[in-house]
Amino acid sequence: MDVLIHLFVGLHIIGIAALLGGFLTQMKAMGRGTARFVPGMLHGALTMLVTGVALVGLNQADDHSVNTIKIGVKLALLIVILGLGYVKRDEEQVDKGLFGLVGLLTTANIFIAVLWT
Repeated sequence: MDVLIHLFVGLHIIGIAALLGGFLTQMKAMGRGTARFVPGMLHGALTMLVTGVALVGLNQADDHSVNTIKIGVKLALLIVILGLGYVKRDEEQVDKGLFGLVGLLTTANIFIAVLWT
């Protein structure tokens, strides 16, 4: 079971890397006001959602304690990210504020995962 949990942790990290990497590649365009949600950002967020749900289930099945409040906060942030990304995915330009919010929420999600114990 530990190997499976570690596999999903790795996939979860790949998802966050795709989301944050997509945001970082668009930062220069955000300064010009021409940033857009690239498909990799949405795919990364979906990967995070699927692997995160799987991780919660696997950890509970393996009798590990799960901090449900932490998971709930991370899920809420991810749902906002997914909602914005899905609604604005076809637009050529996304408002700087909305795009910056996605970067902020992504960064907050990372720090919650690492620092909240």
